[in-house]
Amino acid sequence: MARSAGVWGIDVGRCALKALRCRMDGDVVVADGYDYIEYPKLLTQADADAAQLVKEALEQFLSRNNLRGDRVAISVPGESGLARYFKPPPVDVKKIADIVKYEARQQIPFALEDVIWDYQRMPGGQEVDGFALESEVGLFAMKREQVAKALKPFLDAEIEVDVIQLAPIAIYNFFAHDMTNPLKDGQTYDSDSPPASSVVLSIGTETTDLVVTNGFRLWQRNIPLGGNHFTKQLSKDLKLTFAKAEHLKRNPRQAEDPKAIFQAMRPVFGDMVTEVQRSIGFFHSLDRKAKITNIVILGNTVKLPGLSQYLGKHLGYEVTELDAFRRLTGASVVTSPSFKDNLLAFGAAYGLCVQALEKSKLKTNLLPRELILQRIIKAKKPWAVAGVAAIVLACALNFIFHYMTWEKVHELHEENNVKWADAVSTASNISSLSGSYQAEHENRKKILAQMRAIGDEVVGAADRRVMWLEITKAINNALPPMAKQGRIPAGQIPDHQQLPFSQRQDLKIEYLETQHFPDLAVWFTDTVKRRYIEQNDLLPKLVADPNAQPAQPGQPAPAPMVGMDGAMAGGAGTASATDVSSIQIESPTGPGWVIEIKGYHFFNDPSNSAIGGSAHVKRTLIKSIETGVVDLPSGPGGKTERFTFKELGLGFAILARDIPIDKQFRLANPNYAGAGIGAGGPGLGFDSPPTGQLVPEDPKNPQFFTVPKCEFVVQFCWQEKPLNKRFEERKKKADAAQAAAAAGTPIPGAPVSAVPVPGVAPAAVPVAPINPAPIPVAPAVPPVVAPMPAPVDPGAAVPVAPSPAVPEPAAGPGAVPATPPATPPPVPPA
Repeated sequence: MARSAGVWGIDVGRCALKALRCRMDGDVVVADGYDYIEYPKLLTQADADAAQLVKEALEQFLSRNNLRGDRVAISVPGESGLARYFKPPPVDVKKIADIVKYEARQQIPFALEDVIWDYQRMPGGQEVDGFALESEVGLFAMKREQVAKALKPFLDAEIEVDVIQLAPIAIYNFFAHDMTNPLKDGQTYDSDSPPASSVVLSIGTETTDLVVTNGFRLWQRNIPLGGNHFTKQLSKDLKLTFAKAEHLKRNPRQAEDPKAIFQAMRPVFGDMVTEVQRSIGFFHSLDRKAKITNIVILGNTVKLPGLSQYLGKHLGYEVTELDAFRRLTGASVVTSPSFKDNLLAFGAAYGLCVQALEKSKLKTNLLPRELILQRIIKAKKPWAVAGVAAIVLACALNFIFHYMTWEKVHELHEENNVKWADAVSTASNISSLSGSYQAEHENRKKILAQMRAIGDEVVGAADRRVMWLEITKAINNALPPMAKQGRIPAGQIPDHQQLPFSQRQDLKIEYLETQHFPDLAVWFTDTVKRRYIEQNDLLPKLVADPNAQPAQPGQPAPAPMVGMDGAMAGGAGTASATDVSSIQIESPTGPGWVIEIKGYHFFNDPSNSAIGGSAHVKRTLIKSIETGVVDLPSGPGGKTERFTFKELGLGFAILARDIPIDKQFRLANPNYAGAGIGAGGPGLGFDSPPTGQLVPEDPKNPQFFTVPKCEFVVQFCWQEKPLNKRFEERKKKADAAQAAAAAGTPIPGAPVSAVPVPGVAPAAVPVAPINPAPIPVAPAVPPVVAPMPAPVDPGAAVPVAPSPAVPEPAAGPGAVPATPPATPPPVPPA
């Protein structure tokens, strides 16, 4: 049967070496090996070689036991180390380490670099929301040279030590595991009413470890009295050798006068009782809530007749002598006569095993960290060597494969009677020839591009000369007529009584300005985009700015204005709060022109206000720019072609400024005759007023007409598209439509056949009505066209000229002149 992994607890005392091997069987600690090796001499005797005696004991121990695969824990005397207990203030659990480090500097009387130290929160206390309350921390330290001295015999014997623990802490772990009852489920440690405490006296050869504990809290002290002091007292009082006195101490009843033996040891008894009383009294001064109920004594010195009775009588507590460990099983060990005879000496070894099995309450370890690191590296060395060997093997294989591949392309390698060097030379020549052909091809492509550019410039020059005339005609077609067709004969100027001003639908144009943009996206900002969406009803759910204040009664609403750079200009009002930055719509990009039209109209009938004002501009001019068509010359002989405004490059029209209606605008009457004084006298008509009498004003021909006037500013963009480019785009759409029809895949949107293409029969598609005849221009008042402004920074607002008071023409709407203005917009380079 395979030997299960276990742990060894080795207690190197001054009288004997005690070792116990344990393992876990479920939740039970099972002892399956032990050893008790007594030295020929006490380590503290003057003529004893302590190092040699321990070495021989370890050699004897190894000859009897196998430690392979087992963890080893050893103890060091309590007087060799330092133990301090302190209560930190309520603090975050994560900061306890910093507090302990500060306390270590204060409590340890040596530099921290010269000691090995460890700490642990003691059992008990509370933790609430990550804060430690009423907790106690144990701090344990030992000088490095003391640790090295304790480790040296084990290192010489090639025993790997995993745990180094102070003997009093090992005794506490034994007592807390074996002799205390755990708290019930759901029960917590109550510091105001703690469990009963016990005093554990582990009487050794030279010192006695006193431990006061209730299984949760711990207090310890080292008393400089032990079994060797009884031997020395006998040797001194009875004039005996040390060996004879030791023999009589162990076997007092074999002496000739046993009473004399006890009388000689009585002073040591008294000193021990005194030290224990002092220690208990000091402990009570530290913890007044603790209640000590009994004393537990350990160590072979307890076998001294009368010792336990003397301690119980003079200390006033019940003295408990152990005859077995309650929670240690393993019949082969616990029933062994040798183990039972030395049971009280195995308390520390039992506690070491409990800690090595990770069942102890205190788990501090004084093993140097550098030694732990060395062992980790040593344990990983085989894996590291295996890894390096694997890497070397992989490199070797990789080199072999690369060498085999390289050898195939070596210049002397021959395949099918052809050397690699000759094949490389042939490939290089072909590559050079191919490179020269490619260079020549690229050069000819550049020449072709230059020739096409020249051709486009030559062909496009003729088209570009008439583009402004085409745009002018398109804008004239977009302007609504004065009245419905047939109501006013063409060319006739209606009288104000025949057609009131408020029913005249024509738009009067004051000026037309243009500005070139290298990229129209600079103009089409979120402000322009928002207006375009709202005015064209692309998103009916969008509403006006909810934060905008309503206009006060009697005051005109604020009129936001968009400059030619697409930004708010003039500071009049605010833009809508609707966020359109994430809305994806077709938007203008690339170079182009922004055209701004300033004008007014009188179509503001108070009885039907819904169709007047800015709504009339949107319904006529803006809608025509977006959806209108125009017939333009396309060849000699008066041949015309119908184009949409989109094909001309016009679009994205917005009402840049919405000015409230001026309902009290006074329009001067150019036909006003005026009032006067009558001349009278002979030769006058029968109805002529007498001389000097006032002639009244004709009510049908007043000096001023009071009409509702609505001013507006419209902006839209234009990207130049010469005639040849329009026909090319039509041809591409027609080809795509035919290919889609052949494949049975309809193209979404309006069919391409809606727009006539040369050589392609157009389908019957309804189009917006077109003015049947050019709109006559009033001869009395020509349209006012503002001169082309100087080039401006695209990021700055372009100021708009103030609206001059233009008298109402006798008949006909304002019109864009048939020829470009005095300073036409510069034609962008092809």
